[in-house]
Amino acid sequence: MTAATVAFTVGSIGFIGVGVPTLNWPVMLVFYAVRGIGYPLFAYSFLTWINYSAPLRNRGLAVGWFWFMFSLGLSVIGPFYSSVTIPVIGHIGVLWTGLAFVLVGTVVAVMLNRDQIPAHEIHDLSAGELLKAVTLLRRPRISIGLVVKTVNGLGQYGLAVFMPIYLASFGYSTTEWLRMWSAVFTVAIFANLFFGYVGDRVGWRNTIQWVGGVAYAVVLVAVYYAPEVIGHNPALMTVIICMCGVTMAGYVPLSALFPMLAPDNKGAAMSILNLGAGLSTFAAPAIAGLLFDRFGAGAVLFTYAGFYLLSAVLTPFLKTPDELAGRTRNEMSLAPEPSQPA
Repeated sequence: MTAATVAFTVGSIGFIGVGVPTLNWPVMLVFYAVRGIGYPLFAYSFLTWINYSAPLRNRGLAVGWFWFMFSLGLSVIGPFYSSVTIPVIGHIGVLWTGLAFVLVGTVVAVMLNRDQIPAHEIHDLSAGELLKAVTLLRRPRISIGLVVKTVNGLGQYGLAVFMPIYLASFGYSTTEWLRMWSAVFTVAIFANLFFGYVGDRVGWRNTIQWVGGVAYAVVLVAVYYAPEVIGHNPALMTVIICMCGVTMAGYVPLSALFPMLAPDNKGAAMSILNLGAGLSTFAAPAIAGLLFDRFGAGAVLFTYAGFYLLSAVLTPFLKTPDELAGRTRNEMSLAPEPSQPA
């Protein structure tokens, strides 16, 4: 996390201080790439830390709090703050204040937070350790989990690509769409917390399978048919599309479950989880780009829905080594680091 802050700081100084004022494209490209290293390195290192430190019985809630705060900052407070401050201090001034927020967050997370990762969970930084992120993919459960995580983000990263165009054909303006999309993430931040708690109670896999997989697929089909049925009705359409924010939160427990699939190296497992998140940002627009112009929004939404149903089918296979070894629920409850029940 400290290294991430250094990368973000160096990248920001070069990008904001040199590249943007002179509109020097090569400088902006290089330093923005350096800056971009900081974001996932910090955020997902923090998520890995939570998985090392949070008690198993409350780990779903713990990662729910992570995604609650993550979405609150990135999708709610950030855009609102920018909309208020850009007219006052300008775009470049806002970018500099963003760096200030990052530095304050680092002080809180790294220096004021006194929690220590157990010594046996710390691995030396070596080529062998780095390669474990690749070799873990040989484990079927990890590969299946990668597919499930990739499916997780299809709606989030895909709907914004084509839904404004689809809704425009029913009279929805760009402003109305932006308000709907903002509402989706406002709902999602609270749903993240709720389903983190629910996952701890009814099972992480159950929550992922039925809320994130099956329910999300149903909601995507409803999103397609809703405009045809209700026409131009922004209020009702907002309620319907906000269900995407509710059901996407069904995947929150995956961040707690995934490291348990490889308890011998949770950090490497988390890197695979992060790879799935990255693949979503590529796959979702790619599917939309291939299908929307030729076959329309229905083809895209039904394809997404099919993938979510696939993730629901795959999720029961995400069993921990303890469960595969046939340990009983009683035995797991007596173990210091038990597997999570379904």
